[in-house]
Amino acid sequence: MKITNRLGLPRPIVDAATSDHRYAPRRYSVTQMLKGPREAILTRRHADEIEADVADMAWAIFGSAMHLLLEQSQESATQLKENYITAEMPNGYTLSGIFDLYDDATGTVTDYKSATVWKVVFGDWDDYREQLLSYVWMLRQIGFDARRGEIVAILKDHSKAKARTERDYPRHPFHVVGWDFSDEEIAEFGERIAAKFREIERCEKLPDDELPLCTPEQRWATAEKWAVRKKGNKKASKLFDREREARDYVEVLELDSGRKCEVEHRPSTDKKCLEYCDCRPFCNYGRALEG
Repeated sequence: MKITNRLGLPRPIVDAATSDHRYAPRRYSVTQMLKGPREAILTRRHADEIEADVADMAWAIFGSAMHLLLEQSQESATQLKENYITAEMPNGYTLSGIFDLYDDATGTVTDYKSATVWKVVFGDWDDYREQLLSYVWMLRQIGFDARRGEIVAILKDHSKAKARTERDYPRHPFHVVGWDFSDEEIAEFGERIAAKFREIERCEKLPDDELPLCTPEQRWATAEKWAVRKKGNKKASKLFDREREARDYVEVLELDSGRKCEVEHRPSTDKKCLEYCDCRPFCNYGRALEG
């Protein structure tokens, strides 16, 4: 990845954002396997062409600094921290990963994350849960009795004022969430990750534009909606999945309120593609969205 510095930030900040990581053939990390094949493969193919500006990498630097501090702590006799592990797949590929902390006394893998408050408010933990299940499965492959995953999230935008006044707002800047994984779940993950690697092997033979499109969930796609609102109001009175339903509701609302109403079309958007995907310049779907 090429790191640019359009704001002319000090050299230590640039160095903190710079990585000398190189992708190894037939080896994919846990975090890479959480992505769709298109994003994972394009990122590797164009690693030397992808650009990022250090001014947009503040939270990545923050996360790295947080991990560096926690690495310096002393683990107990039953704990392992910041260990690099691998698991060989049936098709000759390798799954790799680095977990933050594992406690053999409880069989718990802990991962530290910097996150936003909305992650807690919406209970949006599916990606982190899958990552922890990956580590649990890998630890099982090398003889550990791992069976639980736990996220310790540092909420970088936490507000004390909102914590005092809003009922569903997290009370503290730290938030802990965890899951117990059954033997069946862990075994099922092994089958699922093997299938993912077979798909990766197939897709590596395809040209860029023929790679399978990322799913709506992977693109952070919002659904298409039609909003009904009274003229002059900024906030919609109601949202509909179909235009016909919205226009039928306009007639009812105008009769009840005595005010003119309007229908606003809100097209679906792929937020990750537009704002957060590094390989968008090399993806025909991403380029079409920009156009």
